[in-house]
Amino acid sequence: MDATDLKGKTGLRRIINAFGYSMKGFQTAWAHEAAFRQEVMLCAVLIPFALWLNVSVIERIALIGVLAIVIIVELINSAIEAAVDRIGPESHYLSGAAKDLGSAAVLVAITLTAFVWGSVLWDVLARTM
Repeated sequence: MDATDLKGKTGLRRIINAFGYSMKGFQTAWAHEAAFRQEVMLCAVLIPFALWLNVSVIERIALIGVLAIVIIVELINSAIEAAVDRIGPESHYLSGAAKDLGSAAVLVAITLTAFVWGSVLWDVLARTM
């Protein structure tokens, strides 16, 4: 089956197929991407902590939302790397650029996460003093 076979699928069958492909994507990322596993483990610690913290709903959404952004960007970066690697092992400027740009996107997402978490935790500490 290739992508053209999926174009005719509609309704519930399309949704079921899409869900299955998404689960395969998570399984692939978990099996082959160490960074993805590390980020998921970090989420497993930080999301319960965000739910426990005495913060506003908006702050809680921000804390969890930036973690979701890291996971999303990591999955996209992994997809870019897989597509580039599929093309061939030879070194090419554009292949390197694609991988570097994906990596930069992950760094931006992680930096945003650190900023949001640091800001919210700083505010929580300031309120308790």
